[in-house]
Amino acid sequence: MSEPLPHAHGLPPLAGRMRSVPEDFEVIEDLGFEPDGAGEHAFVYVRKRGANTDWVARQLAAHAGVRADAVSYAGLKDRHAVTEQWFSVHLPGRADPDWSTFAAEGVTVLRTARHGRKLRRGVLAGNRFRLVLRDLDGDPAGVLERLATVAAAGVPNYFGEQRFGREGGNLARAEALFAGRLRERDRHKRGLYLSAARSFLFNELLAERVRDGSWDCALPGEVLMLDGTHSVFACAEPDATIAERLARGDVHPTGPLWGRGGSLATGRVAAAEAQLAQTHATLCAGLEAAGLEQERRALRLPVREAGGEVLAGDALRVAFRLPAGAYATAVLRELLRSEDAAA
Repeated sequence: MSEPLPHAHGLPPLAGRMRSVPEDFEVIEDLGFEPDGAGEHAFVYVRKRGANTDWVARQLAAHAGVRADAVSYAGLKDRHAVTEQWFSVHLPGRADPDWSTFAAEGVTVLRTARHGRKLRRGVLAGNRFRLVLRDLDGDPAGVLERLATVAAAGVPNYFGEQRFGREGGNLARAEALFAGRLRERDRHKRGLYLSAARSFLFNELLAERVRDGSWDCALPGEVLMLDGTHSVFACAEPDATIAERLARGDVHPTGPLWGRGGSLATGRVAAAEAQLAQTHATLCAGLEAAGLEQERRALRLPVREAGGEVLAGDALRVAFRLPAGAYATAVLRELLRSEDAAA
Protein backbone atom coordinates (compact mmCIF):
# COMPACT_ATOMS: atom_id res chain seq x y z
CA MET A 1 0.00 0.00 0.00
CA SER A 2 1.12 3.57 -0.64
CA GLU A 3 1.16 6.62 1.63
CA PRO A 4 -1.93 7.51 3.71
CA LEU A 5 -4.87 8.89 1.74
CA PRO A 6 -5.34 12.64 2.14
CA HIS A 7 -8.36 14.22 3.83
CA ALA A 8 -10.61 16.63 1.94
CA HIS A 9 -11.75 18.75 4.89
CA GLY A 10 -8.58 18.95 6.98
CA LEU A 11 -7.39 16.71 9.77
CA PRO A 12 -10.22 15.20 11.84
CA PRO A 13 -11.07 17.28 14.92
CA LEU A 14 -11.31 14.34 17.31
CA ALA A 15 -9.61 11.09 18.22
CA GLY A 16 -11.53 8.09 19.49
CA ARG A 17 -12.47 4.47 19.16
CA MET A 18 -15.11 2.86 16.99
CA ARG A 19 -16.68 -0.62 17.13
CA SER A 20 -15.84 -1.20 20.79
CA VAL A 21 -18.76 -3.65 20.58
CA PRO A 22 -20.69 -4.77 17.47
CA GLU A 23 -23.71 -2.71 18.57
CA ASP A 24 -21.63 0.45 18.04
CA PHE A 25 -21.71 -0.17 14.28
CA GLU A 26 -25.26 -0.64 12.97
CA VAL A 27 -26.03 -1.02 9.26
CA ILE A 28 -29.54 -1.24 7.81
CA GLU A 29 -29.87 -2.15 4.15
CA ASP A 30 -32.28 -0.25 1.91
CA LEU A 31 -33.11 -2.23 -1.23
CA GLY A 32 -35.25 0.58 -2.61
CA PHE A 33 -38.13 -1.82 -3.26
CA GLU A 34 -40.29 -4.37 -1.48
CA PRO A 35 -40.65 -8.04 -2.49
CA ASP A 36 -43.74 -8.41 -4.69
CA GLY A 37 -45.19 -11.35 -2.75
CA ALA A 38 -45.00 -14.06 -5.42
CA GLY A 39 -42.37 -15.97 -7.40
CA GLU A 40 -39.66 -18.62 -7.18
CA HIS A 41 -37.42 -16.71 -4.78
CA ALA A 42 -37.87 -16.60 -1.02
CA PHE A 43 -36.63 -13.27 0.32
CA VAL A 44 -35.35 -13.53 3.90
CA TYR A 45 -34.60 -10.41 5.93
CA VAL A 46 -32.20 -11.05 8.81
CA ARG A 47 -30.44 -9.25 11.61
CA LYS A 48 -26.92 -10.53 12.19
CA ARG A 49 -24.34 -9.79 14.87
CA GLY A 50 -20.68 -10.65 14.42
CA ALA A 51 -21.44 -12.79 11.38
CA ASN A 52 -19.95 -12.85 7.89
CA THR A 53 -22.45 -12.35 5.03
CA ASP A 54 -21.17 -15.35 3.04
CA TRP A 55 -21.39 -17.55 6.13
CA VAL A 56 -25.02 -16.50 6.74
CA ALA A 57 -25.84 -17.30 3.10
CA ARG A 58 -24.43 -20.82 3.54
CA GLN A 59 -26.47 -21.34 6.71
CA LEU A 60 -29.65 -20.29 4.91
CA ALA A 61 -28.84 -22.66 2.06
CA ALA A 62 -28.34 -25.55 4.47
CA HIS A 63 -31.62 -24.80 6.24
CA ALA A 64 -33.50 -24.68 2.93
CA GLY A 65 -31.78 -27.79 1.59
CA VAL A 66 -30.36 -26.06 -1.49
CA ARG A 67 -26.91 -25.50 -2.95
CA ALA A 68 -24.95 -22.50 -1.72
CA ASP A 69 -25.22 -20.81 -5.13
CA ALA A 70 -29.04 -20.79 -4.81
CA VAL A 71 -28.68 -18.07 -2.16
CA SER A 72 -27.78 -14.51 -3.12
CA TYR A 73 -27.61 -11.05 -1.58
CA ALA A 74 -27.24 -7.46 -2.71
CA GLY A 75 -24.09 -6.59 -0.80
CA LEU A 76 -21.54 -7.69 1.76
CA LYS A 77 -22.01 -6.25 5.24
CA ASP A 78 -19.45 -5.76 7.99
CA ARG A 79 -18.84 -8.75 10.22
CA HIS A 80 -17.93 -6.73 13.31
CA ALA A 81 -21.30 -5.01 13.42
CA VAL A 82 -25.03 -5.44 13.88
CA THR A 83 -26.54 -5.39 10.41
CA GLU A 84 -29.88 -5.99 8.73
CA GLN A 85 -30.07 -7.20 5.15
CA TRP A 86 -32.03 -9.27 2.64
CA PHE A 87 -31.07 -12.64 1.15
CA SER A 88 -32.88 -14.48 -1.65
CA VAL A 89 -33.20 -18.27 -1.80
CA HIS A 90 -34.17 -19.89 -5.10
CA LEU A 91 -36.96 -22.40 -4.41
CA PRO A 92 -38.64 -23.18 -7.77
CA GLY A 93 -41.72 -25.34 -7.29
CA ARG A 94 -41.05 -25.63 -3.57
CA ALA A 95 -42.68 -24.24 -0.47
CA ASP A 96 -40.67 -22.23 2.02
CA PRO A 97 -38.96 -24.15 4.81
CA ASP A 98 -40.02 -23.24 8.33
CA TRP A 99 -37.92 -20.11 8.74
CA SER A 100 -38.98 -19.83 12.40
CA THR A 101 -36.76 -22.83 13.16
CA PHE A 102 -33.68 -21.35 11.47
CA ALA A 103 -30.83 -21.41 13.96
CA ALA A 104 -27.44 -19.81 13.37
CA GLU A 105 -25.36 -18.07 16.01
CA GLY A 106 -25.86 -14.32 15.94
CA VAL A 107 -28.56 -14.42 13.23
CA THR A 108 -32.30 -13.74 13.56
CA VAL A 109 -34.86 -13.97 10.74
CA LEU A 110 -37.04 -10.84 10.90
CA ARG A 111 -39.20 -11.10 7.76
CA THR A 112 -39.81 -13.36 4.78
CA ALA A 113 -41.62 -12.82 1.48
CA ARG A 114 -41.67 -14.18 -2.05
CA HIS A 115 -40.37 -12.33 -5.10
CA GLY A 116 -40.14 -12.96 -8.83
CA ARG A 117 -36.42 -12.29 -9.21
CA LYS A 118 -33.26 -13.14 -7.29
CA LEU A 119 -31.26 -10.52 -5.47
CA ARG A 120 -28.26 -9.42 -7.50
CA ARG A 121 -25.04 -7.84 -6.26
CA GLY A 122 -25.21 -4.07 -6.13
CA VAL A 123 -28.96 -3.89 -6.69
CA LEU A 124 -29.86 -1.79 -3.67
CA ALA A 125 -30.55 1.85 -2.96
CA GLY A 126 -27.99 2.13 -0.17
CA ASN A 127 -27.40 1.63 3.54
CA ARG A 128 -28.20 3.53 6.71
CA PHE A 129 -25.52 3.70 9.38
CA ARG A 130 -25.83 4.37 13.11
CA LEU A 131 -22.42 4.49 14.77
CA VAL A 132 -21.19 5.16 18.30
CA LEU A 133 -17.69 6.59 18.82
CA ARG A 134 -16.11 6.16 22.28
CA ASP A 135 -13.06 7.16 24.34
CA LEU A 136 -13.06 10.59 22.73
CA ASP A 137 -10.09 12.93 22.88
CA GLY A 138 -11.16 16.42 21.86
CA ASP A 139 -14.30 18.53 21.55
CA PRO A 140 -17.33 16.50 20.33
CA ALA A 141 -18.87 19.73 19.06
CA GLY A 142 -16.06 19.88 16.51
CA VAL A 143 -17.19 16.54 15.08
CA LEU A 144 -20.78 17.74 14.81
CA GLU A 145 -19.55 20.81 12.90
CA ARG A 146 -17.45 18.60 10.63
CA LEU A 147 -20.44 16.29 10.09
CA ALA A 148 -22.46 19.28 8.88
CA THR A 149 -19.61 20.13 6.50
CA VAL A 150 -19.45 16.65 4.98
CA ALA A 151 -23.24 16.52 4.72
CA ALA A 152 -23.13 19.70 2.64
CA ALA A 153 -20.01 18.95 0.56
CA GLY A 154 -19.65 15.16 0.53
CA VAL A 155 -16.40 13.26 1.04
CA PRO A 156 -13.88 11.53 -1.25
CA ASN A 157 -15.39 8.22 -2.33
CA TYR A 158 -12.44 6.08 -1.26
CA PHE A 159 -12.66 2.30 -1.13
CA GLY A 160 -12.32 1.15 2.48
CA GLU A 161 -9.35 -0.77 3.86
CA GLN A 162 -11.42 -3.96 4.10
CA ARG A 163 -11.37 -4.06 0.29
CA PHE A 164 -7.67 -4.91 0.42
CA GLY A 165 -7.72 -7.73 2.97
CA ARG A 166 -5.75 -8.04 6.17
CA GLU A 167 -2.61 -5.86 5.98
CA GLY A 168 -3.25 -5.29 2.27
CA GLY A 169 -2.83 -8.97 1.48
CA ASN A 170 -5.32 -9.03 -1.42
CA LEU A 171 -3.41 -6.32 -3.25
CA ALA A 172 -0.11 -8.13 -2.73
CA ARG A 173 -1.68 -11.30 -4.11
CA ALA A 174 -2.98 -9.40 -7.14
CA GLU A 175 0.55 -8.17 -7.84
CA ALA A 176 1.87 -11.73 -7.50
CA LEU A 177 -0.89 -13.04 -9.75
CA PHE A 178 -0.10 -10.53 -12.50
CA ALA A 179 3.64 -11.17 -12.20
CA GLY A 180 3.14 -14.93 -12.60
CA ARG A 181 4.29 -15.73 -9.05
CA LEU A 182 0.85 -16.93 -7.97
CA ARG A 183 -1.76 -19.16 -9.57
CA GLU A 184 -5.28 -18.95 -8.13
CA ARG A 185 -7.99 -21.33 -9.32
CA ASP A 186 -10.60 -20.29 -6.76
CA ARG A 187 -12.80 -17.81 -8.66
CA HIS A 188 -13.97 -16.06 -5.51
CA LYS A 189 -10.45 -15.45 -4.24
CA ARG A 190 -9.28 -14.37 -7.68
CA GLY A 191 -12.16 -11.90 -7.82
CA LEU A 192 -11.11 -10.45 -4.46
CA TYR A 193 -7.57 -9.90 -5.75
CA LEU A 194 -8.76 -8.22 -8.96
CA SER A 195 -11.13 -5.98 -6.99
CA ALA A 196 -8.29 -4.99 -4.65
CA ALA A 197 -6.12 -3.95 -7.61
CA ARG A 198 -8.93 -1.92 -9.17
CA SER A 199 -9.75 -0.27 -5.85
CA PHE A 200 -6.12 0.64 -5.19
CA LEU A 201 -5.80 2.33 -8.59
CA PHE A 202 -9.02 4.26 -8.06
CA ASN A 203 -7.91 5.42 -4.61
CA GLU A 204 -4.53 6.51 -5.99
CA LEU A 205 -6.14 8.69 -8.67
CA LEU A 206 -8.70 10.09 -6.22
CA ALA A 207 -5.95 10.90 -3.71
CA GLU A 208 -4.21 13.04 -6.34
CA ARG A 209 -7.47 14.85 -7.05
CA VAL A 210 -7.90 15.49 -3.30
CA ARG A 211 -4.36 16.86 -3.05
CA ASP A 212 -4.88 19.32 -5.90
CA GLY A 213 -8.39 20.24 -4.73
CA SER A 214 -10.23 18.99 -7.82
CA TRP A 215 -12.01 15.92 -6.39
CA ASP A 216 -15.37 17.69 -6.37
CA CYS A 217 -14.81 19.86 -9.46
CA ALA A 218 -15.09 19.30 -13.20
CA LEU A 219 -11.77 19.52 -15.02
CA PRO A 220 -11.41 19.88 -18.81
CA GLY A 221 -12.10 16.45 -20.30
CA GLU A 222 -14.07 15.27 -17.26
CA VAL A 223 -16.41 12.26 -17.26
CA LEU A 224 -19.42 13.07 -15.06
CA MET A 225 -21.87 10.68 -13.42
CA LEU A 226 -25.52 11.47 -12.76
CA ASP A 227 -26.27 11.27 -9.03
CA GLY A 228 -27.94 8.05 -7.98
CA THR A 229 -27.15 6.26 -11.26
CA HIS A 230 -24.23 4.74 -13.16
CA SER A 231 -24.95 6.91 -16.22
CA VAL A 232 -21.98 8.98 -17.36
CA PHE A 233 -21.28 11.61 -20.00
CA ALA A 234 -18.17 13.37 -21.24
CA CYS A 235 -17.64 17.06 -20.59
CA ALA A 236 -14.77 18.48 -22.62
CA GLU A 237 -15.21 22.08 -21.45
CA PRO A 238 -17.09 22.51 -18.15
CA ASP A 239 -19.20 25.68 -18.03
CA ALA A 240 -21.30 27.56 -15.49
CA THR A 241 -24.21 25.12 -15.91
CA ILE A 242 -21.98 22.15 -15.05
CA ALA A 243 -20.56 24.05 -12.08
CA GLU A 244 -24.07 24.70 -10.81
CA ARG A 245 -25.07 21.05 -11.24
CA LEU A 246 -21.95 19.98 -9.35
CA ALA A 247 -22.72 22.43 -6.55
CA ARG A 248 -26.22 21.02 -6.03
CA GLY A 249 -25.02 17.40 -6.24
CA ASP A 250 -26.80 16.52 -9.48
CA VAL A 251 -23.57 15.21 -11.05
CA HIS A 252 -20.18 14.04 -9.75
CA PRO A 253 -16.71 13.77 -11.35
CA THR A 254 -15.54 10.19 -11.87
CA GLY A 255 -12.42 8.06 -11.98
CA PRO A 256 -11.72 4.75 -13.71
CA LEU A 257 -12.27 1.26 -12.39
CA TRP A 258 -9.48 -0.08 -14.54
CA GLY A 259 -9.99 -2.59 -17.33
CA ARG A 260 -10.09 -3.02 -21.08
CA GLY A 261 -11.66 -0.49 -23.40
CA GLY A 262 -11.31 3.19 -24.10
CA SER A 263 -12.12 6.00 -21.72
CA LEU A 264 -14.46 8.92 -22.39
CA ALA A 265 -11.97 11.18 -20.60
CA THR A 266 -9.99 13.71 -22.61
CA GLY A 267 -7.61 16.58 -21.90
CA ARG A 268 -6.27 16.99 -18.39
CA VAL A 269 -8.33 14.08 -17.02
CA ALA A 270 -7.09 11.67 -19.69
CA ALA A 271 -3.51 12.77 -19.00
CA ALA A 272 -3.93 11.95 -15.30
CA GLU A 273 -5.30 8.50 -16.14
CA ALA A 274 -2.44 7.87 -18.55
CA GLN A 275 0.03 8.80 -15.80
CA LEU A 276 -1.71 6.34 -13.47
CA ALA A 277 -1.33 3.58 -16.07
CA GLN A 278 2.37 4.39 -16.47
CA THR A 279 3.05 4.49 -12.72
CA HIS A 280 1.21 1.23 -12.04
CA ALA A 281 1.77 -0.53 -15.34
CA THR A 282 1.76 -4.07 -13.92
CA LEU A 283 -1.61 -3.64 -12.18
CA CYS A 284 -3.26 -1.93 -15.15
CA ALA A 285 -1.97 -4.47 -17.67
CA GLY A 286 -2.94 -7.35 -15.38
CA LEU A 287 -6.53 -6.12 -15.04
CA GLU A 288 -6.83 -5.70 -18.79
CA ALA A 289 -5.41 -9.19 -19.40
CA ALA A 290 -7.89 -10.60 -16.86
CA GLY A 291 -10.68 -9.42 -19.16
CA LEU A 292 -12.27 -6.75 -16.96
CA GLU A 293 -13.99 -3.94 -18.84
CA GLN A 294 -13.29 -0.38 -17.75
CA GLU A 295 -16.05 1.25 -15.68
CA ARG A 296 -16.43 4.55 -13.84
CA ARG A 297 -16.96 5.39 -10.16
CA ALA A 298 -17.89 8.76 -8.68
CA LEU A 299 -15.01 10.59 -6.99
CA ARG A 300 -17.41 12.36 -4.63
CA LEU A 301 -19.59 10.53 -2.12
CA PRO A 302 -22.79 12.34 -1.06
CA VAL A 303 -23.60 11.95 2.65
CA ARG A 304 -27.32 12.23 3.32
CA GLU A 305 -29.61 12.33 6.36
CA ALA A 306 -26.60 13.06 8.56
CA GLY A 307 -26.98 13.83 12.24
CA GLY A 308 -25.24 13.33 15.56
CA GLU A 309 -25.56 13.70 19.31
CA VAL A 310 -23.23 13.67 22.30
CA LEU A 311 -23.90 10.75 24.64
CA ALA A 312 -23.09 10.24 28.29
CA GLY A 313 -19.86 8.50 29.14
CA ASP A 314 -17.53 10.24 26.68
CA ALA A 315 -19.28 8.99 23.55
CA LEU A 316 -20.83 10.36 20.37
CA ARG A 317 -23.48 8.89 18.06
CA VAL A 318 -23.53 9.74 14.37
CA ALA A 319 -25.95 8.57 11.68
CA PHE A 320 -26.08 8.97 7.90
CA ARG A 321 -27.21 7.27 4.69
CA LEU A 322 -24.89 6.30 1.85
CA PRO A 323 -25.57 4.98 -1.66
CA ALA A 324 -24.73 1.42 -2.69
CA GLY A 325 -21.03 0.62 -2.99
CA ALA A 326 -19.93 3.32 -0.54
CA TYR A 327 -17.95 2.82 2.66
CA ALA A 328 -18.88 4.32 6.03
CA THR A 329 -15.15 4.55 6.76
CA ALA A 330 -14.85 7.15 3.97
CA VAL A 331 -17.09 9.39 6.10
CA LEU A 332 -15.62 8.45 9.49
CA ARG A 333 -12.04 9.21 8.42
CA GLU A 334 -13.07 12.84 7.88
CA LEU A 335 -14.60 13.00 11.38
CA LEU A 336 -12.34 10.98 13.62
CA ARG A 337 -8.75 9.90 14.09
CA SER A 338 -9.81 6.47 15.17
CA GLU A 339 -8.68 3.14 16.44
CA ASP A 340 -10.96 0.41 15.10
CA ALA A 341 -11.48 -2.12 17.87
CA ALA A 342 -12.55 -4.69 15.25
CA ALA A 343 -9.31 -4.44 13.27
